[in-house]
Amino acid sequence: MFNAAVVTVSDRCFRGERPDSAGPVVAELLKAAGYQVVRTGLVPDEQPKIEQLLREIAGSGSVQLLVTTGGTGFSPRDVTPEATLAVCTRLTPGIPEAMRYASLRITPRAMLSRAQAGIRHGTLIVNLPGSPKAARENLEAVLPALAHGLEMLSGRPADCAAEPPEI
Repeated sequence: MFNAAVVTVSDRCFRGERPDSAGPVVAELLKAAGYQVVRTGLVPDEQPKIEQLLREIAGSGSVQLLVTTGGTGFSPRDVTPEATLAVCTRLTPGIPEAMRYASLRITPRAMLSRAQAGIRHGTLIVNLPGSPKAARENLEAVLPALAHGLEMLSGRPADCAAEPPEI
């Protein structure tokens, strides 16, 4: 189907002070949905380094979906959304809106997410929270629709009149 990459944004994981727990959850969800996870990575909460890695992966031409986890909250070091906005040429606001809507049904704290999503070249970049539970819930909320968007992005025939999957 499509190739995916998962990038965990976390100072503590990057320094080896704690294991990455959200990245593997996201990778397993993607694999179960039929994506081939061809790359994973860890990067500290530093905007230039996040931007560099997003540009590198999206510029490779081999990844259609790039999912980040972490760095979407209110902490001064949470800069994943800013890095994503800096590298994307087109935004896809419906994706983070749908994630926040689904999460608000679980917790009022969902409104505090600053996650973004957008397109760079032929790659869709989606930010998820850093908590494994929240990353799973957010990705599950949008995963059924992503393949259709990736088909359109790739130029493959996409049947826009087909019945969409249940979310």
